[in-house]
Amino acid sequence: MYEIISQYLEYLELEKGLSPNTIDAYRRDLYDFASGVESLEKVDRISINSYIRTLKERKLAPTSVIRKVASLRGFFKWTTSMNILEKNPASTLEQPKVPQRLPKVISLKEIEEILHSDLSPLQCVVLELLYSCGLRVSELVNLKISDIDLSSKYIRCFGKGSKERIVPFGTKALEAVKKYLPFRDLTLKKHNLSSKRLLVLENGRLINRQDVYNLIHERGKIIHKNISPHTLRHSFATHLLENGADLRVVQELLGHSDVSTTQLYTHISKKRLKDVYFSINKD
Repeated sequence: MYEIISQYLEYLELEKGLSPNTIDAYRRDLYDFASGVESLEKVDRISINSYIRTLKERKLAPTSVIRKVASLRGFFKWTTSMNILEKNPASTLEQPKVPQRLPKVISLKEIEEILHSDLSPLQCVVLELLYSCGLRVSELVNLKISDIDLSSKYIRCFGKGSKERIVPFGTKALEAVKKYLPFRDLTLKKHNLSSKRLLVLENGRLINRQDVYNLIHERGKIIHKNISPHTLRHSFATHLLENGADLRVVQELLGHSDVSTTQLYTHISKKRLKDVYFSINKD
């Protein structure tokens, strides 16, 4: 079965042109399923349902279950189209619905409190780019020096599916980048290294996703909240909408392919407005 999965992943790469990150996600999902079955020929709807039950028993997040089900549906559709299997055991498998949860956001005051804390140049530039540009953590860690236009104050980043977009940034982010660059150059020179990537740790290692998560988690302690890089992205979108930004513009800035995803932030704004109203009129 693993050999067939490898052929499918090759198809996704060469024929569908999916990004390496997306292909890795498919690989993890399909290998996870394959580890619990004897052979591809013995897979039926009962075994797939049993697998889905185990995912829920493992207390995986609903979004993770949904992604794994989608991976199975795509894989078995391909196996039948290639005549590897006569029947598609996942043909009647329904895609679970995503439970709508409002993303966690923090207030502008809390953002300012974090940004005005004692930050190193690297910490400052990470926070500024995540919040002022609404970047995903994967987009941030993969930024190259050539992706930043300091004169025009624009960043070129590559989102899901390697989709390119241009995002403007403000004066504070510009100042953070300019302040950080000499430290970056000194670090690379100190360790006799060179890199096209923007973000480098003090030990010369390129920053990764976990480094960013750890940094944001530590900064969250300042406001006594458990926050992640995505909290800053959510806050970026919410604050824009609360201050009158057009929904379509926010969609473009976030790199959402579907405006319905961006509309979720309008619900946050309405909820926050209601919370403020009732806190004022609670008597």
